[in-house]
Amino acid sequence: MPIRMFRRPALFAALVAAGLVWATSPSTAGIFEPETFTLDNGLQVVVVPNHRVPVVSHMVWYKVGAADEPAGKSGIAHFLEHLMFKGTKTRAPGEFSRIINQIGGSENAFTSYDYTGYYQNVAKDQLGRMMALEADRMANLALLPKDVESEREVILEERRTRTDNDPSSQFGEQITAATYLAYPYRIPVIGWENEMRRLSHDDAIAFYRTWYAPNNAVLVVAGDVTAAEVRSMAETTYGVIPAREVPDRIALRGLEPPQRAARRLEMESPRVDQPSWSRRWLAPGVVWGDTKQAAPLEVMAEILGGGTTSRLYRSLVVEKGLAVSAGAGYSPDGLGPQTFSVYASPRDGTDLAALEAAVEAEVTRLLRDGVTDDEVASAIIRMKRRAIFARDDMLAPARLFGEAMVAGGGIADVEEWPERIAAVTAVRIAEAAKALLIPEQSVTAILRPKPAS
Repeated sequence: MPIRMFRRPALFAALVAAGLVWATSPSTAGIFEPETFTLDNGLQVVVVPNHRVPVVSHMVWYKVGAADEPAGKSGIAHFLEHLMFKGTKTRAPGEFSRIINQIGGSENAFTSYDYTGYYQNVAKDQLGRMMALEADRMANLALLPKDVESEREVILEERRTRTDNDPSSQFGEQITAATYLAYPYRIPVIGWENEMRRLSHDDAIAFYRTWYAPNNAVLVVAGDVTAAEVRSMAETTYGVIPAREVPDRIALRGLEPPQRAARRLEMESPRVDQPSWSRRWLAPGVVWGDTKQAAPLEVMAEILGGGTTSRLYRSLVVEKGLAVSAGAGYSPDGLGPQTFSVYASPRDGTDLAALEAAVEAEVTRLLRDGVTDDEVASAIIRMKRRAIFARDDMLAPARLFGEAMVAGGGIADVEEWPERIAAVTAVRIAEAAKALLIPEQSVTAILRPKPAS
């Protein structure tokens, strides 16, 4: 079964990609209007009814991810995600997945810096069974040493395939490590290879017993159900699992110290065909830093680099012909410092220094002149109109609410997103840009082809 790793997709990006923003007036509140409640043992439950088809998406999110790993144990969160499919005290290894296949459902799991999640998409009449299965492995995971040994080789091969054999992924790890001086986002989700090789059975069990508790989880069910139905099934499955004391992960992570020197990284590889240039800055998000800047930065990213109508694309690709692509990115969601980036890939024959100067000129223009009211209005319209089929996707709303709740936010971060974006003005964007785009707090990265010797 494929196991996916996610970093921290921005809430806006997730909304847009999944078609979760209604093209409505700014005063319209609520996208999904979910129902929520909490069991006596602390398990938070979110129900998103959608009665179009008799299908449900059942997701369990744990408030723990790669940024919560003990020192020297990088990759243990992702490793445990794999091991959660190895059986319980009452289920044989692989039995969970075999049951899903037999009933015609689908499943997967994912690990990020701030959370780990497991989900199944099944027919409505199988929801109670999914809850029982997932509750079983929340409380009764049983790991054989031989299964741990074999699965360690699986994650090592995954690292070799996804990272070690891909120069851009290798370079991405180096960029991230340089971006954060101390905050644990600097360590790759999959882990450093030398530490992955030492992950043990005891490490996995200790991590499981520390973090996998109902009071440290969020259950999200979306589809053809009611809150009353979900509550009844949840109380008889998850509700019987006792709560446990869970560490304060914010305190364990520590703080990111002030950044006072610009950093610059360059890497060459004979396996690189297309050069690339990027620059990033640490940025506030919905939880970390000056949170009121998150919405203006989302709109600023759209204006500066959000597609073929953006400033960077028009200037570098269309008008000057220096680049084949250019854009900007921003991820506001997560417990720690986020990033705002600009990037471009040169056209054949374009000097990277000229490309860098052209991007810097656009950033300087933004800082000097700001953005216009027309640009802001147009960006907001585009951000809302990219998708209008909000309730047709079973999995997407479950993912949105789950991610928001385990990464330091809540229901309002999803439901009130259109209103927050609509309230952004040119003045707020100018303020956010000046607070963010500080040269001494940037990381510039260049990836070049290297001629074969």
